[in-house]
Amino acid sequence: MTVAARWRGLILPGVLTLLVLAVLLSLSAWQFSRMGWKEALLARIEARIDAAPVPVPPEADWPAWRADEDEYRRVMVEGRFLHDREVLVHGNTPRDERGRVFAGYYVLTPLARPDGSIVVVNRGFVPLENRDPATRAPGQVEGEVVVSGVMRAPQERGWFLPADDPAKGEWFTRDPAAIAAAFGLARVAPFIVEADGASNPGGLPRGGLTRVSFPNNHLEYALTWLGLAIGLLGVFAAFATRRLKGAA
Repeated sequence: MTVAARWRGLILPGVLTLLVLAVLLSLSAWQFSRMGWKEALLARIEARIDAAPVPVPPEADWPAWRADEDEYRRVMVEGRFLHDREVLVHGNTPRDERGRVFAGYYVLTPLARPDGSIVVVNRGFVPLENRDPATRAPGQVEGEVVVSGVMRAPQERGWFLPADDPAKGEWFTRDPAAIAAAFGLARVAPFIVEADGASNPGGLPRGGLTRVSFPNNHLEYALTWLGLAIGLLGVFAAFATRRLKGAA
């Protein structure tokens, strides 16, 4: 085989290598970009969570509420719990120091504000055996209360979550719009306030379980794609060298 034929034999492998290399480098660059975005997001969340609580946004501002701008802000809201519209959402506690997870329910209760608007409050977690409010009667506080916590966006429904069944009291997502529709409530905030760890009478529901940790593996992914790109170049270089030398 002539030298020219050997060079021509590298055209197709070379083009394919360049195409795959472009894809791998693009993926690596995208992961580096995502890493910067995630680090900025975590910094904003930490600043919001550490800030002093402020009054919940007025109802007039609710249509402009945005999760990326407002979620995890610490707020205070005053009103009266509508315990007869309480919703129990299936869920688990975050892992404790021993890595244990406990199954139970998150208690979401509409809070009627003095002006008639409503904010759904995630009051916290109760174990399976405390599904019945009668087993945690001291925590069913009456009258005006002030709740402090963080604003959270409605929970998105994943592929594997069952559909909510309000008629049977089976809930799987923390969604204020769905709760409002089930009970015929109007003027409901588009966000949820997750109560902080202030003790409820009797210790239930247990608040302060907001998850604020997010995986940030983008550097690992970026270096993986970059490593594959370098490895591809090495493989092609070895192949081209052998080809040009006439190796079988």
